[in-house]
Amino acid sequence: MSIAAMILVGIVAALHLMFFVLEAFLWESKGPGIFRNIPPEMFTPTKTMMQNQGLYNAFLAAGLIWSLFIGDLQWQANISLFFLGCVIIAGLVGAATVSRRIFFVQAVPAILAAILVLI
Repeated sequence: MSIAAMILVGIVAALHLMFFVLEAFLWESKGPGIFRNIPPEMFTPTKTMMQNQGLYNAFLAAGLIWSLFIGDLQWQANISLFFLGCVIIAGLVGAATVSRRIFFVQAVPAILAAILVLI
């Protein structure tokens, strides 16, 4: 993978680490300021659910980070593309079901990273 592709994969991983921290640990404190379309009284009852969702973001970040340390370039690209594909699908589903903004925050960086991996 090119340096540019690796940097973009790293950025996507960092985004998902931030999503993990927000959802798993900061949901009640920072969530209401970020997710203004959710009624404030819903943050406490959804805390456990969001911790679970945050864990999925941690798994995506872990896979992307792992891909950066794979020595075989073909496998590095394959693993990166698998996890980027998961991120893209999650971003598309989130955009269709929650907010179009998710497409731009989650799917677009992963799409750009996948394009760079494929080049």
